[in-house]
Amino acid sequence: MRFFYTIGIYLYTLGIRVAALCGHKNARLMVHGWKESLTKQSNNQAIKTAWFHAASLGEFEQARPVLEAFRERHPDYRVLVSFFSPSGYEVRKNYAHADRVIYLPMDTPRNVRRLLDTYHPTIAFFVKYEFWYNYLGELKRRNIPTYIFSSIFRPNQYFFKWYGGWFRRQLKHCFAHLFVQNEESLRLLQGIGIEHCSLAGDTRFDRVHQIAVAAERNDVAEAFLKDHDGKVLVAGSTWPPDEELIAKTIKQSNIQAVKIILAPHVISEEHLQAIEKLFPDSIRYSKCLSADAAQNSNNQTIKQPNHHKVLIIDNIGLLSKLYRYADVAYIGGGFGVGIHNILEAVTFGKPVLFGPNYHKFQEAHDIIARGGGWSHLDANELAAHLTPLLTDPTAYANASQACTNYMNINLGSTHIILNTIEK
Repeated sequence: MRFFYTIGIYLYTLGIRVAALCGHKNARLMVHGWKESLTKQSNNQAIKTAWFHAASLGEFEQARPVLEAFRERHPDYRVLVSFFSPSGYEVRKNYAHADRVIYLPMDTPRNVRRLLDTYHPTIAFFVKYEFWYNYLGELKRRNIPTYIFSSIFRPNQYFFKWYGGWFRRQLKHCFAHLFVQNEESLRLLQGIGIEHCSLAGDTRFDRVHQIAVAAERNDVAEAFLKDHDGKVLVAGSTWPPDEELIAKTIKQSNIQAVKIILAPHVISEEHLQAIEKLFPDSIRYSKCLSADAAQNSNNQTIKQPNHHKVLIIDNIGLLSKLYRYADVAYIGGGFGVGIHNILEAVTFGKPVLFGPNYHKFQEAHDIIARGGGWSHLDANELAAHLTPLLTDPTAYANASQACTNYMNINLGSTHIILNTIEK
């Protein structure tokens, strides 16, 4: 089975290289990154190295609480961070808590040996769904303890199929411990004979809580909301179907006293212009800054954005901090492949609304069950959920408290993981 797996990796690698030659930007970044990752100077083997691997930016944010707490507890370790996707590497390549940040070379036997010979990790951490079997096998062969955390397992995964014996053996023998998010995952692993696993929850709760605690005031958002005595809807990571639905709902429901802070998932001129057509009384975040402020990020406003009803966030990195200004949060992506991160809003105690494609996200199921979130199929359903939250103080207070309670009972995964490892 390992032979067929490795052949598949070679074919996948070939596909990426062909895409790079054809001009695909992310493929070019990956191919260049693989080369850079394997040509860096070798680590001093006398210095211990902790390796953290995440697929992309979302998984890296899950890793951060564990990584940063590990580094604080073990300052004698170097930290290596690897990404599979450019969406993670390009954003976090200068991450201050890592000594080196690299692309993960493809999982071929030669690449595996070269990477481990270059960086000499003494402990390895993988996040959520990262199962690279040649890496895992070589880490095991070298007696390097390897952990995976914030994992979720489902009955339809190949580990639990009749043909999944080889994959089950990799889980059983290559990981020193598996930390899972929920009881179902724990039962599934124990059902195939894996006992070195435990329920630790989702480290994203710890991460979004860190963001909320450290969130700074935003001058543009506060200028936009100046003298506004109505409600605020923050719509985050939206796609065109989300934006069209919000515009239709606000218009049909005649909700006049609400202001909207809208942060699209894709920031392109074409998309921004489409949003401005949907919301004529809008202003872009960048237009609320002077030229110097835009360069220096000191948020000195030059306009009075409070005369507008919609503030369009046309830059990256602000959204998680802007949920603090919401009364209600709309989370985009639910009419596509799946909703984006609802916890960034829930951590501020903000009720959340989202489209129908949420079923792969445990936190969405949980928050719906607790009365802090709702899903909708159309404008009528969205209005039916949104209106009470904007007009009924009791309904809003109950939903907000449900979000706060949910966060509180799910904090602490980081300490569970590190305390288990350090026993």
